[in-house]
Amino acid sequence: MTTNVKPHAMKRTWTIIGVRDVPRSFKWYQSLFGQRPTRPGHPDFGQLLDSDGTVLLCLHEWGTEDHPSLMSPGEGIPGNGLLLFFRVDDFDMALQRARAVVPRLEEDPHMNPNTRTHEFSLRDPDGYYVTISALSASQRRGPARRRPNKRLQPTKARGRTRKLQERRPAPSRLKR
Repeated sequence: MTTNVKPHAMKRTWTIIGVRDVPRSFKWYQSLFGQRPTRPGHPDFGQLLDSDGTVLLCLHEWGTEDHPSLMSPGEGIPGNGLLLFFRVDDFDMALQRARAVVPRLEEDPHMNPNTRTHEFSLRDPDGYYVTISALSASQRRGPARRRPNKRLQPTKARGRTRKLQERRPAPSRLKR
C-alpha cells in the first residue's frame, strides 16, 4: 500500500490555552518573554509571536465560541496534563523578568539532567505551569548554513589553523 504523503507537510503546532482574561494574560506573557507591549488581535483571542512570526502561544477566552475543551474552566484544573515549556536564548534576563511578574517561582533555577540546560518554572495568571529553559550554546548559534549543492571550500584561515595545530606540541596532562 502506498500513500501520497507530502514531505514536510506538518510545520508547526499552535498551543492554545483557555484563559479568563486574554488581554491580561497576553500582557503577562509579553512581559515574561521580553516582548514589546501590543494588544491581542481580539478581546477573546491572541497569538504571542516570536520575532520571526512563529506562533509561540495562543490565548483563548474560556467559554467563547463552541470549542468543547474551552467551554468551562471549572471542569478541570488549568494545566493538568499540560506543561508549557519554552526555550530561550536570554535565560538570565528571562529569570529577571519572571521574578518581576510572579511573587515566587515554582522551581528555582537548576540544571535539568535530561536537557543539560538551566531551567526554572512558574505559574501564569490562570495557574498554568510554565517552564523556561536555556538554549544550549550550540542551539543559540543555530545550524551551520550553506547554499544547497555547494561544497565547502577550504579557506586560507582553515589552512593556517591546521598548520598551527600541527606545529603545537601536544598538551601535557597534569596528574593530581
